[in-house]
Amino acid sequence: MSTSKGQDEHVTWIGRDRSRAPTTTGSEEPAAVPGGTAPPLSRWKWTLGAAVAILLVALLAWRLMAPHKPPASLAERTGVPLISVIVPGQQSVIADVSFTGTIAARYDMPIANEGDTGRIVGVYVETGDHVTRGQLLARIDDSVTVQQVNRLKASLEQAQAQAALSAAEYRRAQGVEAAGALSAEDIEKRRATAITDAANVKVVAAQLAEAEARLGRTRITAPVEGTVLTRRAEIGQIANPGGEALFRLESGGEVEMRGQIAEQDLARVRTGQAATVYLTGIDRPFTGHVRLLGAVIDPQTRLGDIRITLQPDPALRPGAFARALVALDKAQRPVLPQTAVMADERGSYVLIVNAAGKVERRAVRISGSTDEGVIVAEGLTGGERVVATAGGFLRDGEEVKVAPPAPKDAGG
Repeated sequence: MSTSKGQDEHVTWIGRDRSRAPTTTGSEEPAAVPGGTAPPLSRWKWTLGAAVAILLVALLAWRLMAPHKPPASLAERTGVPLISVIVPGQQSVIADVSFTGTIAARYDMPIANEGDTGRIVGVYVETGDHVTRGQLLARIDDSVTVQQVNRLKASLEQAQAQAALSAAEYRRAQGVEAAGALSAEDIEKRRATAITDAANVKVVAAQLAEAEARLGRTRITAPVEGTVLTRRAEIGQIANPGGEALFRLESGGEVEMRGQIAEQDLARVRTGQAATVYLTGIDRPFTGHVRLLGAVIDPQTRLGDIRITLQPDPALRPGAFARALVALDKAQRPVLPQTAVMADERGSYVLIVNAAGKVERRAVRISGSTDEGVIVAEGLTGGERVVATAGGFLRDGEEVKVAPPAPKDAGG
């Protein structure tokens, strides 16, 4: 195919051993390569790129396969570690035991139906009411029992009249016995009749007393003075003897806190020790003292019972959740920051710097905590130089250097 410019264009043929030269215009010629024919430029680029890629892959594989060495701890460094220490001394602290429990009435008295089965026809108190001894709490239907009592009263009057007549006849028989108007047999019969009628009076009187007692049990009254804790009696309810308690009465208004404490703490607590009780939602504390300690320890939970006597207060409602602190004693103890105390499978411990300038492990027993730190009950006297922080990077027996204390502000 011919064009208008086809005859003027210069055509260059490229063989297998020759790369295409860049297009030139005019009379420009391709640059000659000294020393003969050289590899093309693009081939050098591909070779160089492949070498760089192989080098990068080899470097990456070496980094991945090389073992990772953890950062050296203070004990593995060639230099002597510089650490900060604290000399705790001793502070006046109050050792205490804390536990949780619930508020309960000291004498929680259940009141149920003691008489015959009957329907409740009246309830006269509500939960929280203060009642006196003998006050009527509820009443059970007594329509049948009242009629029995009335019948027995009439029977008693009849028996008494018959006994009086028999006694009078026996006395008259005794009066004519000397004159021989009656035989000895008749006199003896009259004496037996008088004795039988007198005994019948006692039987009817006992039956009347029993009926009156049953009538009295239809009236459920408060056996002692106190506060009504719960009321389960409702009008129309059938009250069975020995069934569920209709009322629960707090005898005398006395309340206490009941809880459980650990076996090791139970050995340190004594009856009569002061206690402070805190209730959820109430800011003010309630004071009391230890009234009772459990005689046994639960083999499953390793806990023992404890009871704290409290002064009566409207805020102390039975069933409320409470937390208590029992003050054991006041003593001088070292107090350390929490960062200085560590623990492992052997227990709690601290690291101290001995006179030779080496780290030494010291086992301690922690008895509690304050706003300043933890209280050390055993293991320290207070004069030791205790490693304050970063104790986990040191090992027992390592030589260390103690940093000088920070200077205090001039205005302090």
